[in-house]
Amino acid sequence: MLRVIVFSFLFLISIRVKSQCYWQQQANYTMDVTLDTDRHLLRGRQIIDYTNNSPDTLNKLFYHLYYNAFQPNSEMDYRSRSLPDPDRRIGDKLSKLSKDEIGYQKIKSLTLNGKKVLYQSEGTILEVFLKQNILPGQTVKLEMEFEAQVPVQIRRTGRNNREGIDYSMAQWYPKLCEYDNKGWHPNPYIAREFYGVWGNFDVSITLDSKYVVAASGVLQNAEEIGYGYTDTEVKNKPKKQKWHFKAEKVHDFMWAADPDYKHTRHIAHDGTVLHFFYQENDKTKDVWAKLPSLMDEALRWMNKRYGKYPYPVYSFIQGGDGGMEYPMGTLITGERPLMSLVGVCVHEWMHSWYQMVLATNEALYPWMDEGFTSFGTSETMDHLLSQGLITGKHDENPLQETIAGYSAFAVSGSAESINTHADHYSTNAAYSVASYTKGQLCLVQLEYIMGEKKFAKALLKYYDTWKFKHPASSDFFKLMEKESGMVLDWFEEYWINTTHVTDYGIDTVYEDQLVISRYGAMPMPIEIVVTLQNGKKELYYIPLALMRGEKEPENSYADYTKLPDWAWAQPSYKVQLNQNVNKISKIEINPDNRMIDVNTANNVWPKVAVAEEKY
Repeated sequence: MLRVIVFSFLFLISIRVKSQCYWQQQANYTMDVTLDTDRHLLRGRQIIDYTNNSPDTLNKLFYHLYYNAFQPNSEMDYRSRSLPDPDRRIGDKLSKLSKDEIGYQKIKSLTLNGKKVLYQSEGTILEVFLKQNILPGQTVKLEMEFEAQVPVQIRRTGRNNREGIDYSMAQWYPKLCEYDNKGWHPNPYIAREFYGVWGNFDVSITLDSKYVVAASGVLQNAEEIGYGYTDTEVKNKPKKQKWHFKAEKVHDFMWAADPDYKHTRHIAHDGTVLHFFYQENDKTKDVWAKLPSLMDEALRWMNKRYGKYPYPVYSFIQGGDGGMEYPMGTLITGERPLMSLVGVCVHEWMHSWYQMVLATNEALYPWMDEGFTSFGTSETMDHLLSQGLITGKHDENPLQETIAGYSAFAVSGSAESINTHADHYSTNAAYSVASYTKGQLCLVQLEYIMGEKKFAKALLKYYDTWKFKHPASSDFFKLMEKESGMVLDWFEEYWINTTHVTDYGIDTVYEDQLVISRYGAMPMPIEIVVTLQNGKKELYYIPLALMRGEKEPENSYADYTKLPDWAWAQPSYKVQLNQNVNKISKIEINPDNRMIDVNTANNVWPKVAVAEEKY
């Protein structure tokens, strides 16, 4: 009896431990679709081999039906028309679509392991009711027939974009919603963020053979296709052509088609095949011809700084409504000046690190995608500038304007915390600043707190540890703590969960003493530079007690003084200077602007005569 009790106890413990371990679902797609380009109708058959790797029993499933958003009175339409600052690309356009301009996705049949299931669609979500539960560890086969009408291009996807690209096929198929340790995520689509199940895609696309197709993944029948995928062109093409692509270890699949695409290939320094698809005209010919070598150098930098790009190909595809990232490719508007084109290409490709490989739930953590991508974009563009490969100013602090813009918005009263669900920000401006700008500056602040060397190592460690997974905010900060040897939960709480700002100021300078005061609610470690009358500079570093550690000296100042920790609840701090004030010409807090202080007017002594704000 005792042995039974012990065994039962150990079994329960093992179940408990397993439930706390990381897991993720798996969905392998096989799709065969045909596009009727006269009627803009897509008909297809989809098979998903779905593995429930969770410790939970599933009694229902959810799919995304994104095209249903492109209709009058959809949630996307209502949301756009109710925001005080709607996306100008959407505005009220959805409300004016005619029947032949809308998008829709209709399910014709759906079975699980060969047996019909009940389902119902509500807007952009399909809810599936299972007669037989999907058990932990079980793999099931979902077979579906569907029909879709491709909408006119308004946001990201659709037909006939403003530059004349026929089809930008994103969010085009019924896509399984993700289930993770927070449960299901059947978010209605309002043109914001995405979250998908990891898997492999085997996709066949049939359409008129005059079309050139670009897509996620690797073309499997290039010898039958030609069109730049092979060195020799294929003659005597059939009226209809089937394109067969495979994409492995991804969570989405995109494609585009146009009869006028020019397709060029470039083999990058590491063997990655770069594809370029664009309509050649006076606006594109010269600038697109310069892209291959620039993207090759960008890849060299990104591989070193952020981690090795893991896929065999990447495609830069003219299409869409601006720039949007997908596995192994991007849709971008292409009629741009060179700097703009390079910028959008770098940004969307950078998403391959911070969304296509580190696949966070963008709805919950948009800043971990858009913000980290913006950080990488800024650094990569600055690298290209420093190499003289693009024309522009290489700045020691390329984020100066970004920091100034954030600081102004942060104290405007319109800011919202960046842990807000992406769909539920009150304004587009608040979403953009939180996700793109504050998310980017999150890394800037961590680099300042941790020091450049430890931060660089941690950034690579984050990528290597969490690639092909779904890291959450807590996973990221736990890793940064481990790599830095510091406690960082205080930073996470302030930066992520509040709209508090940092503002330190020089209060008093008297003889050989300096008093610094904290006016903003968010504490930070402080760097103070004292310039002597003879031009010599001294650096004083004040660690924050909450950090339970400090960074290593990294500045080139000959005189470096580490001061005792500053307890965050203490509003002021007295610094014992190494020199008397009569030998000092200037005292500055944060002269390099690495710490984001929203009011720099009070950072310098002798003080600038500007009224100081309190927060």
